[in-house]
Amino acid sequence: MLVKTMQVPPIGTNCYVLADEKEKVCAVIDPGGDAAGILELLKEDGLTLTAILLTHGHFDHTGGVADLEKACPNTPVYIHKGDVEGASPSVFPPLTGIALTYYDERDRVMVGSIPVEVLHTPGHSKGSVVLKAGDILFTGDTLFRGSCGRTDLPGGSYEEIMASLKRLSALPGDYRVCPGHEGLSTLETERRQNYYMRAAVEG
Repeated sequence: MLVKTMQVPPIGTNCYVLADEKEKVCAVIDPGGDAAGILELLKEDGLTLTAILLTHGHFDHTGGVADLEKACPNTPVYIHKGDVEGASPSVFPPLTGIALTYYDERDRVMVGSIPVEVLHTPGHSKGSVVLKAGDILFTGDTLFRGSCGRTDLPGGSYEEIMASLKRLSALPGDYRVCPGHEGLSTLETERRQNYYMRAAVEG
C-alpha cells in the first residue's frame, strides 16, 4: 500500500493518493483542486485511477472532481448522501453531470486489493466520513492534529462531532491520522494531546 500526499488549492487541502502498488491502481481522496497536478502524480507512478473518495462535500475537498472525472471517464465518485441531499450549495457545490455513488457506515470500497472501510462521522457536516485503510485513518475535517473541524457551517453540529471524536478515540490500537488540512498525526497522539478528543471522551 502506497500513500502520497499533496496540498491542493484553494486553501491547502490535503489530497491523498492511496495506491495498490502491485496492481498499479489507486484512489484519490479529496481532490480539492489542481486536477492537472494530481494526474501528473499518477502518471509519474504509472497508476490508474479507479475511484474518487470524498470525506465530505465542501468545495475545498471536491473542486478537482469534475476535471479528474473528465480525464478518467466513468471513474466512480463516492460521497455520503448527507452532503448531497438538501445540502447548502454555498459550501456544498453541486457535482453536476457526475454519477455519484453513495457510501455509508460499514461500506467497503476496494482499491485493488486494499479494502477501504467507511466510518460515518457527522459533525463537521452531515455526511462527513472517515476512511480506514490498513493502519491509516483519512479523517477529512472530522479530526485534525490537535484540533477538529468547525461546526458552524450548514449541517455542522458540535454535539455530533464530539460523538464522532469519542468513537474514533475508542478504536482499538493506533493508526496514522491523515487529516484534511495541516500536518499528519497518530491516533494515540490525539488521544493524549487533542483537547477536543479528550473532552469528548471525558464527557
